[in-house]
Amino acid sequence: MSGLSSAAIVFIASVAVFAPSTLRAQPLDYPVKPVRVIVGQAPGGGNDIQTRLFAQKLSERMGRSFVVENRTGAGSLLSYRMVAAATPDGYTLLGVSGGFTIAPAVTANLGYDPLKDLAPISLAVQAPFLLLVHPSLPVTTVKELVALAKARPGALAYGSAGPASSTHLAFALFTTLARIDAIHVPYKGTGPALIDTMSGQVQMLMGNVLSSLQHAKRGRLRALAVTTAKRSPVLPTIPTLAEAGVPTYESLTWHGWLAPGGTPRAIVDRLSAELAIAAKSPDVIARLEPDGAQPIGGSPEVLQQFIVTDIERWRRVVKQAQIKLE
Repeated sequence: MSGLSSAAIVFIASVAVFAPSTLRAQPLDYPVKPVRVIVGQAPGGGNDIQTRLFAQKLSERMGRSFVVENRTGAGSLLSYRMVAAATPDGYTLLGVSGGFTIAPAVTANLGYDPLKDLAPISLAVQAPFLLLVHPSLPVTTVKELVALAKARPGALAYGSAGPASSTHLAFALFTTLARIDAIHVPYKGTGPALIDTMSGQVQMLMGNVLSSLQHAKRGRLRALAVTTAKRSPVLPTIPTLAEAGVPTYESLTWHGWLAPGGTPRAIVDRLSAELAIAAKSPDVIARLEPDGAQPIGGSPEVLQQFIVTDIERWRRVVKQAQIKLE
């Protein structure tokens, strides 16, 4: 219910390659100055990592700097509002993750229209979450974690990238389906949440694989499960949450690029084509795939349909699971 189906993933992958012929329509005078790329999370999180990776590729290919700026606040809403209100000239862009499609399900007054005020460019990356615990927690399986949480209701805490972030709702859905009571501790991004989980300030985290897998491999965190329908090829011994005793659980995180609504289509097409090329580059693949993430790249229409579908999906999840913000 909470994740993309295998068929949806296949569909996205099958239509993801954006035709290089669109480069013929590129404006000759873009970009002529540095481009700002706004990220609504703190440095070190999955969205920040992938946005910087693709921004570097765009800088190399397009001859101008794509400068990532972290603008946190209000569960990333400040960054969405900022870009929605920016001049639609291609010089202010937005790197987003799953929280973008969650926000309409949990926020009464967004301050922008996610389908009109922001123009989709490209779906860049898909990745699973990891259910992580601090190594001091006396559990090695999901069933043991659930048993411990039920024996100590309200005693265990999980961190997240912030209220209504994808890491928050992914874990909240786990607590709902597993019928456990845990304390939510929101941070201003996955990076700070990771730091506090590794230090033991909170005991649990639903971590983006891009930012957390390296810490699990080094023993700083213990990975109990992946959130995808199938096991990750880079973590074949780690079960899925469904296998580990939480039937129906499935969730993926994703990362994409948007522009202010009204940005000229020629600029959007140029950026989309360049992001698709970047997604195929050996160094991007080498950086992402060992961490279990899948570079995608795709047309604006693919991302638009994905956003529409995901907004409706999270509205159903929030209503059915009765997930509420603190």
